[in-house]
Amino acid sequence: MKVTPKDVQGLAADSLVLQLRVKRSELMVQELEAVALRLFDQRGFKDVTVDEIAFAAHISTRTFYRYFPNKEDVLQVQIDRRSTSLRAALAARPAGEEPLESLRLALADQLAREDMELLRRWIAVIAASPSVLNSVLGGIQLKIQRVIAEFFGARLGVRSDALVPTTMAAASSGIIQAAHIDWYVNGGDLITKVSEAFSVLEQGRIGPLRNGPTPAEPTPPRASRKHI
Repeated sequence: MKVTPKDVQGLAADSLVLQLRVKRSELMVQELEAVALRLFDQRGFKDVTVDEIAFAAHISTRTFYRYFPNKEDVLQVQIDRRSTSLRAALAARPAGEEPLESLRLALADQLAREDMELLRRWIAVIAASPSVLNSVLGGIQLKIQRVIAEFFGARLGVRSDALVPTTMAAASSGIIQAAHIDWYVNGGDLITKVSEAFSVLEQGRIGPLRNGPTPAEPTPPRASRKHI
């Protein structure tokens, strides 16, 4: 089948329309997230309705539901955004770099692009709303932690659901959360706190357990007692 210049122009136009549609959708999600977090922070998560979020964002309630199944899903935007950007940042790290160093530097690159005020508000809403904690932690485990496990698995040449990648991903996720909490409570620079926290892990070395764990040192024999 011969492709004419007109066909090429049509495909290019369709592609541009699709790109613009995706961009508009992304901007709307970001706008709704910012509006919702502001209302949650001011009045409490449970006391803000979807109708109020839609009104403050100058859209209809029906339009809100085109982007989010419910208001709880607004809190997943931060997790989705970070997991996507972290995956790209990790993919850009040199292959010969130590895995933990790559993760630390990728996180620093990704955090430098984040809106710190929006992040602080997100943490404040979660801290004040125990009812959303399980869904947020679940999102972190299923998305961000999975990205990290896949990265470690690829670097170590093992499956991402093997023991070492999942253990290191869980440890890394815990360190990231600890650094965020310290930053939220005590202030300072988040990138510095994350880097300092990762230095705890980087003092060790990760690698596949090819031959199983190192056997324990034999216990020296007890000195025999002399009977009196």
